[in-house]
Amino acid sequence: MNSIHSKTTHSSSPFQQLDLNLLKIFEALYQERNMSRAAQRLHLTPSAVSHAIKRLRTHLADPLFTRQGNVMQPTALCESLAPALINNLGQLREILQLSEQFSPQTAVNYFRIGIHEALEKLLLPPLAAALAAQAPGTSLASYALERSQMARQLAGGTVDIAIDVSLPISEPVLHRPLLSDRFCVVMAQEHSLYAKLNKKAYAQARHISVSHRASGPAIEDIALRQQGVNRRIALHCQSYGSAINVVRQSDLLLTMPAKLAGALNQDGIVICNAPVTIADIAIHQYWHKNTDNHPALSWLRQLTHAVALAL
Repeated sequence: MNSIHSKTTHSSSPFQQLDLNLLKIFEALYQERNMSRAAQRLHLTPSAVSHAIKRLRTHLADPLFTRQGNVMQPTALCESLAPALINNLGQLREILQLSEQFSPQTAVNYFRIGIHEALEKLLLPPLAAALAAQAPGTSLASYALERSQMARQLAGGTVDIAIDVSLPISEPVLHRPLLSDRFCVVMAQEHSLYAKLNKKAYAQARHISVSHRASGPAIEDIALRQQGVNRRIALHCQSYGSAINVVRQSDLLLTMPAKLAGALNQDGIVICNAPVTIADIAIHQYWHKNTDNHPALSWLRQLTHAVALAL
């Protein structure tokens, strides 16, 4: 009898038996768009990242990324796969995090916050003191906040929380108000306008503007112009600390948040109420929804909020 042998074929997904670590590397490279930055974020060598991407290219039969200068540009297939893959990875992390226990007194954690230099001077000293008292085994790192990259920094874990002014943000970034601050005017102690500053004198004075941006009006100028006040900006600088040092030795006025002015207060200056109406500045705390239920990061956000309330 002739025997008939039938060959059974099984449908195979390109993701079957795929190393989960490859997907983590895919996520990092997709978000960073740079091989070296992705490697640094993952604590790997660039060659290890490159090797992993080659394996993924073989699995998926697609280049996934093409190099354009220093930028790794996603292909069409990569762009179509990335949102679902990254979302599922985030959900997996969240499930695993729910099983973690966090005890501040015994925890050994490395927290990272993204914050502007001005707010760092206000919030970092009391936050560091609170961490030392309540969670002595933890450490804290503060990084410059890149507003345009904030969502990517939070998604990739470059920073655990971000602190910035109120921004038009939507999911997957979550946020809550942290503190509000009124504007005040800082001037030299011997300034001729001390004790007699009014709206007219303010409008005619010479001012310092503080902003990290190279162009465009400062936050306070937008509100002032609505009231018909166009300040004469004699100096633009990037730091309130530098601006205060100039104020001490000049006739320039500095308009800035009052709590920050108090934190930077020094001899030779006085802090006055603003003679013009400027809406309070709102500061928010931001985090990625994938870390919303993370025990340690939830505790850090609560601590940061309590510290801000005490300012």
